[in-house]
Amino acid sequence: MIQAFQKDQQLLNDIRSSIHQTEGFRVWWLGQSGFLIQYNGKHLLFDPYLSDALTKKYANTDKPHIRISELVIAPNELDMIDVVTSSHNHTDHLDADTLLPIFDRNPTIIMVIPEANRKFVAERLKCNEDFLVCLNDNEHIEVYPFKLYGVPAAHNEMERDEAGKLKYMGFIAEFGSYKVYHSGDTLWYEGMVEILKPFKVDIAFLPINGNKPERKVAGNLNFEEAARLGKEIEAKLVIPHHYHLFEFNTEDPENFVAQADEYGTPYRVLRLGERIEIIK
Repeated sequence: MIQAFQKDQQLLNDIRSSIHQTEGFRVWWLGQSGFLIQYNGKHLLFDPYLSDALTKKYANTDKPHIRISELVIAPNELDMIDVVTSSHNHTDHLDADTLLPIFDRNPTIIMVIPEANRKFVAERLKCNEDFLVCLNDNEHIEVYPFKLYGVPAAHNEMERDEAGKLKYMGFIAEFGSYKVYHSGDTLWYEGMVEILKPFKVDIAFLPINGNKPERKVAGNLNFEEAARLGKEIEAKLVIPHHYHLFEFNTEDPENFVAQADEYGTPYRVLRLGERIEIIK
């Protein structure tokens, strides 16, 4: 079992210790594709998965989801969340066992999702559709202090509903003078660099687990593609994600490190529960 750098009360204390800091912003990796952004006392939580829902669901099947890393924090401990996202409907990005306890602790929370998924999300979370703030690509919404832009994701296809709304998305979050890109789950698609490069992101959170049909799940960028994409969009920093959760669907981050070094891509590999601070 991969041990967390910090977890539970230690992690919570670390988050709370800088909540009144006004300079820069901070990021914590919560595992899989979950990242917590702290800026001027506000908190944006990207795609959290903080349960064993999938391990239980797929136990005794031909696709067991065996957890290989510690859970960093129980979702009901996160009582400071202002905005939470779900980039698509797969459970490691839309988990009722994670989100409902977070909603209970944060009654004024705002949830941002792709417009195409509104009905599905409302049913899974047993919430009113009007509670959900929805985006499509080429749209943005402002949830002070965060401005969120919808960008396409291909997992494995760039799939749209009958109205042309994307089912898989990434998000650009702009706050103050900073911008970050959370990929959701995505492969490299035509026009991706042209969409992302103009944002000049301070951090790109990119998956590295790859796309292997024998896993029987939709895939992502591999470690080489993540390193190359970060370089091509001129991200100031790339932080890899979507690895070290399930035994069957992971990647060694050292492979990403080697490729990033080769391409000259700036990067930081976070340990579970670890914080990074960006100040400029």
